[in-house]
Amino acid sequence: MSLVDVSDVSASLFILGVVFLLLIFGLLSFGILSMFQQKFRRGWFSFAGAVISFVVFMFVLNTWYLNP
Repeated sequence: MSLVDVSDVSASLFILGVVFLLLIFGLLSFGILSMFQQKFRRGWFSFAGAVISFVVFMFVLNTWYLNP
């Protein structure tokens, strides 16, 4: 097991990652909960919101941090 150097990660990238991870996985868990409650329409909208959030996250990550 080796140590990983994370000193190159900026604070804005860390905050962006945390916010989007909370948003994406929160929407996924809300969608699963809605499906168990037999509220399929709300569940599918939550899944769609998670997918859209992931696409926006990848776009922002690619635009701001990977290809500046």
